[in-house]
Amino acid sequence: MARLMRQIGIMAKTKVKRKRTTNSEHSFPRYGNRVLNLSIDHPEQVWVADITYIRLQQEFVYLAVVMDVFTRAIRGWHLSRHIDQQLTLRALNKALERATPEIHHSDQGVQYAAAAYMQLLQQHQVQISMAEVGQAWQNGYAERLMRTIKEEEVDLSDYRNFTEAYEHIEQFLEDVYMHKRIHSSLGYLTPCEYEQQWRQQNNHYCMNKEDSA
Repeated sequence: MARLMRQIGIMAKTKVKRKRTTNSEHSFPRYGNRVLNLSIDHPEQVWVADITYIRLQQEFVYLAVVMDVFTRAIRGWHLSRHIDQQLTLRALNKALERATPEIHHSDQGVQYAAAAYMQLLQQHQVQISMAEVGQAWQNGYAERLMRTIKEEEVDLSDYRNFTEAYEHIEQFLEDVYMHKRIHSSLGYLTPCEYEQQWRQQNNHYCMNKEDSA
């Protein structure tokens, strides 16, 4: 009701408390930007990762997402009450169950630079790429994805608790976003449609783990 009242202009908007999700002040190794001006022309060439916060009625929760740039497909995600290493590790582990990228790109936040995250990528022989500190545009694909999630799901919902937030976000990411939301950059296809079409036309190349098993 409060959301509807704000939308029709009969209630003043309250100032939204914002949370910081990127902490680049750490001693972990830094990596250069491998994707700047890179031509991306097939799935699993580049994955991007990012974190955003979601405000519930009584608390903040945090969403980590991994996306394949070429298809715009969600490869993995995790929602947690805690913005720690497990948040990003669980999203990455879910993604790696589906496929393995050539390059993983993120910001230089501690959750991505931490040893456990780097070791997992290195175990899968993934090249590591990071945006420069303070240059959010260098992780633009992930930034746009998070903006889409906020504008088309989170900002239109009033989650009462963690369980409700998880269920709604799961439905949005795995059903609406993947199977129903069209992208102009994909020729007005959904991520699933675009990836399926590409793989049918290039079935000799870049097979995922399930196909090659």
